Amino acid sequence: MSTAIQLAVHGAAGRMGQRVVALARQDPTFHLMAAYESANSPRLGQDAGTIAGVGELGVRISSTIGPHPEVIIDFSLPEATVGLAKICEERRIPLVVATTGLSDEQRAIVATAAQFTPVLMAPSMSYAVNLAMKLVADAGRILKQLPSGVDVEIIERHHRYKEDAPSGTALKFGQIVAESMGQDQHVHGREGRTGQRPRNEIGYHALRVGDNVGEHTIVFGMLGETLEIAVRGQSRDSYAVGALAAAKFLVTQKAGLYSMADVLGL
Repeated sequence: MSTAIQLAVHGAAGRMGQRVVALARQDPTFHLMAAYESANSPRLGQDAGTIAGVGELGVRISSTIGPHPEVIIDFSLPEATVGLAKICEERRIPLVVATTGLSDEQRAIVATAAQFTPVLMAPSMSYAVNLAMKLVADAGRILKQLPSGVDVEIIERHHRYKEDAPSGTALKFGQIVAESMGQDQHVHGREGRTGQRPRNEIGYHALRVGDNVGEHTIVFGMLGETLEIAVRGQSRDSYAVGALAAAKFLVTQKAGLYSMADVLGL
């Protein structure tokens, strides 16, 4: 490996891709060698640094995976992620998948690439979110013991442009609750005369407002008291910082499927 990690960003012209480019520019650990976008992007041929607001970097946005980077960070769309994963599998390029909204089939394809190259896939790159996931698992295991039962609701807020609901992070929180507490019914919103709340359900509520970069609140409702674990993002930089940390981690690993829990030692 060279002194600086040779980094490529897939989805470099998007909101998150721009922040990864900008923060990588400030980190001497990285050298941005390539920036990718879809073949129909109006940004093709433009300088990735100029688009990210950090000045020219001499890296033109391309739709073709060219020179061999040491790691690729992907903030794109699910269908584009699948195609990229196949290329990384063939060329043995470590891949950080930060794209959300993948179907089970798409996640399976990405996971297959991990048999041949290091792949890190996570519903959120945020340090705080991943720590909150650990806290939710701990709370679930302890509160499960209450004889009166615990009602769990997951509330998430994101910006108006987000295309999937609930968020991948909210669904991951729900998975953690189900595994630690045993609920097997997942309900998305409520309307009408729904009757008494079943003991075995997890409720999800997705809000799409303004430019909110992401909030998640996991509510544990008990008789006489309530516990809430909440995590709120103030800027997209929290996700970009996490993605860069994941890239640093991944370039030293063997082929396999990793998560942010591995990066943070949780």
